[in-house]
Amino acid sequence: MGRTYIVEETVGQYLSNINLQGKAFVSGLLIGQCSSQKDYVILATRTPPKEEQSENLKHPKAKLDNLDEEWATEHAYQVSRMLPGGLLVLGVFIITTLELANDFQNALRRLMYAVEKSINRKRLWNFTEEEVSERVTLHICASTKKIFCRTYDMHDPKGSARPADWKYQSGLLSSWLSLECTVQINIHIPLSATSVSYTLEKNTKNGLTRWAKEIENGVYLINGQVKDEDCDLLEGQKKSSRGNTQATSHSFDVRVLTQLLLNSDHRSTATVQICSGSVNLKGTVKCRAYIHSSKPKVKDAVQAVKRDILNTVADRCEILFEDLLLNEIPEKKDSEKEFHILPYRVFVPLPGSTVMLCDYKFDDEPAEEIRDHFMEMLDHTIQIEDLKIAEEINTACMSSSMNSQASLDNTDDEQPKQPVKTTMLLKIQQNIGVIAAFTVAVLAAGISFHYFSD
Repeated sequence: MGRTYIVEETVGQYLSNINLQGKAFVSGLLIGQCSSQKDYVILATRTPPKEEQSENLKHPKAKLDNLDEEWATEHAYQVSRMLPGGLLVLGVFIITTLELANDFQNALRRLMYAVEKSINRKRLWNFTEEEVSERVTLHICASTKKIFCRTYDMHDPKGSARPADWKYQSGLLSSWLSLECTVQINIHIPLSATSVSYTLEKNTKNGLTRWAKEIENGVYLINGQVKDEDCDLLEGQKKSSRGNTQATSHSFDVRVLTQLLLNSDHRSTATVQICSGSVNLKGTVKCRAYIHSSKPKVKDAVQAVKRDILNTVADRCEILFEDLLLNEIPEKKDSEKEFHILPYRVFVPLPGSTVMLCDYKFDDEPAEEIRDHFMEMLDHTIQIEDLKIAEEINTACMSSSMNSQASLDNTDDEQPKQPVKTTMLLKIQQNIGVIAAFTVAVLAAGISFHYFSD
């Protein structure tokens, strides 16, 4: 038996309203959440057309071979940045003319695997073996309105398609629980002289990968309590007269405890690393995650929060690097530090739902650009007054040289009083110094933790 997809009715209306306007086909993304029993689809968005494709796609005889996978996968990657914890790109859809009704399967298959590969290429986390690995493809014939729903296993590139059920349901948008978390970030990343051939972005990702392990291994308090991961998230909530569990609040506060000291069973020695510079990330990030209210488990809620923390930090760094690359200026003198403000996170509510999508903006970007970006990426109109900017001041300090001596101190203490967003070269100068970074094993009966939230 194939998987079942429960789909918000407004998604069906959106797909029905898509007009081919003389084109052979229109493709797009399906967004929602996986669960062990069924998947939930709450949003669909068409892939924005390329300007140079406009003329080519106006001929009904055009083949699906003309589908631009590179353009579609880049759209999927950009959209994945705009999704909070718990939401994923679940699959792709394509609407075709009657003439192409039998010529879609191979194109959809290639597109689905390409989209999944694009989205996963820079993540700091991996799917677990227990998670659903199937993704959906939906084909709609514009003339007959007939729907073909199939799934492919992303772990089996040579596997065959499996039929799936596509069921519309009203009120799905209101059936979500929200988890909110504020995390203080202070990450020091030494740039090893042995990896000078790496780009600054790659060096930073390597450092973030080490930090990600701290987040993965943290202890998560939900409304101030540590709960067993297999417990129902709504355990202890009042029940209605029908016997259904009702959440007294749709929002849960999450705090993160990270391990501060190692216990006596762990031993470690000092490592000396020759470095050419360092990157320091410091500030506060606002995280949000959502899970469907049908029998939610604590482990699913915690997992969604973890992934949102990792995603938002990694995405901000990548967006900053993209911005610096586009606005490159001559590099600074030796030993100078460069401060850059990471982009703010902006939330916007999905109409009729407690779910909020997100985007990122630099301080000098007008709100109109964020509104237009939402329209281009998600094909949904939003109001500027609905934008909710998380008040975050996050800086990235990039130091190109260091004293030629052993040091245990981070280099991010001297921050500018009023940091200003600037541009810089990505190249780090090779003035070699030494960092002695070591961890000392501590004899202690237990493990000490410190709050990694406000």
